[in-house]
Amino acid sequence: MSRWTNELRDIRTVMWKERKGLLWSQGTRWRIALPLLSPLFIAIYLPWQAGSDWLEGYVSLLLCVAIPLLFVGISIPESFAGERERHTLPTLLASRLPDSAILLGKMFSCVGFSIVILLPALLVGAVVANSVAWRGSVAFYRPWVLLVDLGVALLVGGVIGSAGVLISLRSETVQGATQALMGVFLVPPMILAFVLMFFRDTLLPWLQGLGFASVLGCILGALAVANGFLLFLALRRFRRARLLLP
Repeated sequence: MSRWTNELRDIRTVMWKERKGLLWSQGTRWRIALPLLSPLFIAIYLPWQAGSDWLEGYVSLLLCVAIPLLFVGISIPESFAGERERHTLPTLLASRLPDSAILLGKMFSCVGFSIVILLPALLVGAVVANSVAWRGSVAFYRPWVLLVDLGVALLVGGVIGSAGVLISLRSETVQGATQALMGVFLVPPMILAFVLMFFRDTLLPWLQGLGFASVLGCILGALAVANGFLLFLALRRFRRARLLLP
């Protein structure tokens, strides 16, 4: 029990350090504040169009994918590539903190930050949906909708965080890590879009036959497997000796 307690304490220590760096580093606040415009637009425009469906259906999933994609994608390249650029990586690796605590603390801080941004955005969406489709009393997200929203946000953030850590471990610059991460997560959707475009007559009826809930369940399962695999790979590849090599 004490081993796990110490591990959690070390992870919280790294998360505290990362939170301070994320909020106070020069230029970081502007780089993170500007992408707020896109989620804010989604949190206002889509509920305005969807009305009560925003609170009762799957429309809010778009917000729960967009925010982790943006904010984890922006912050996670800093995890190790940023330390390398600032020449603080040797100091961090010389600390008593175990490898797993350093890696998990950096990743959890980025994913946690995206959830902190998501919750007010969901609240804004609920306010807009209530103002558009007022029924005489305040409505809120159905419990299963809110549960699915948070689950999707955590899984998407986890996949991006794990992949971003793997890339950042080997990147010399934050810019290089960001470009590589963007390539990893932009190319597959483009390929999928082309596949759907050319085979839509076959795939769309099949997907409609399965139903949205079944398709969503398959996507969540795939994200969970990807999370586990990428996190395992990141923990295996994180070695202090390799990171200190020129």
